[in-house]
Amino acid sequence: MPGSVVPSVLDTLLDRTLVPGYSRIGYLLRRPGWSGDRADPPRGALAGRAALVTGAGGGLGEAIATGLVRLGATVHLLVRSRDKGVAARDRILAAVPGLSADRLPVQVCDLGELADVRAFATRFATEVDALDVLVHNAGLLPPGRSETSEGNELTLAVHVLGPLLLTRLLTDTLAAGAERSGSDSRVIIMSSGGMYAQPLRDDDLQFRTGDYGGTAAYARTKRMQVVLTGLLADELAPRRVTVHALHPGWARTPGVTGSLPLFDRVVGPVLRTPAQGADTAVWLAAAPSSAVGTGRFWHDRAPRPEHYLSRTRETPAQRERFRAEVDRLTG
Repeated sequence: MPGSVVPSVLDTLLDRTLVPGYSRIGYLLRRPGWSGDRADPPRGALAGRAALVTGAGGGLGEAIATGLVRLGATVHLLVRSRDKGVAARDRILAAVPGLSADRLPVQVCDLGELADVRAFATRFATEVDALDVLVHNAGLLPPGRSETSEGNELTLAVHVLGPLLLTRLLTDTLAAGAERSGSDSRVIIMSSGGMYAQPLRDDDLQFRTGDYGGTAAYARTKRMQVVLTGLLADELAPRRVTVHALHPGWARTPGVTGSLPLFDRVVGPVLRTPAQGADTAVWLAAAPSSAVGTGRFWHDRAPRPEHYLSRTRETPAQRERFRAEVDRLTG
C-alpha cells in the first residue's frame, strides 16, 4: 500500500503548492508515474482524425497542434493573422519530418467578433465533413478594459462567448466525427490555475463595476470556462461529444513573457516548455474515453478539484443565470 499512497500524497501536495506543482518541477515529478490509461498515446492514435486548434499561431496553441499532428491528425490552425498561422505551420513542418502541409491547413477568424465566428463556422462546416477534436486555446491578458466592435468586454468575448458560439455552431460537425470514428469527439478548453482565486461573477460578466484589472479579468473568465465546461458537457452528451477543461501549468510562452514580464523574470527558470504545457491537452485528445469521461477539470493528466476556497463555489442558480446570459449574448 505505501507504494500507491505516497505518489498520491505527493501529487496532492504538488497540486496545492503553486511553484512546485505548476512549474516544470511538478511535470517532471509526475511524468514517470504516467502509465496505463495515462501513458503517452501510441503513434497514430489520431490517424484519420481532424482537429481544430484556436490560437495556434505560437505558444501553447502551436505546441498542441504539433502534438496532435504527431499522433496522426490533420490539424486546422485557427489564427487571427494568416501570416502568424503560416509561420507556425512552417515551424511545425520543420519540427516533424515527413509531414506534408496539407495536414496543417491555416484558418483565419477573430474569436472575439461573434459575426466573424459565425461566418467562419459556416465556411468551415462546408469544407470539413467531420471534426474529432476542437481545442479552445486562444486567449489574451489585456492591460485595460476594452470592448469588441459588438460591445462585449474583450476577455469575455475571446475566452467565453467565441468558444461557446463556435462549439455550438460546429456541434453537427463534431457529432459527425463521433459517428465516423465510433468514439466520442472532444472539446478541450484551455483554462488556467488562476481561476482558483475567482468566483463566478454571474452578475457582472462584462466587468462594468469595480476597478478593472487585466489579470483579474483573465482569471474570472477562466473560472467561467470551467463552469461552461460542465454546462456544455451535459448539453452535448446526447451527440456523443465530450467536453474537458484543463490548466496547463506555468509555461514559457509569448503571452506570459509579454503580459507578465515580472512573473517571467522571477519564475522563468522553472517555467514549463510549451510542449510540457500542451501535454495534457494532447493526451486528452487521444486518451481512452473511459479514462477521461466528460465535464472534468484536468492538470497533468489527472482530474483536479474545481475549487479550493469555499468563497469561489457557485450555486446552481448562479450557473443557470450565467447560462442564460451567455445564451443571450451569443444568440
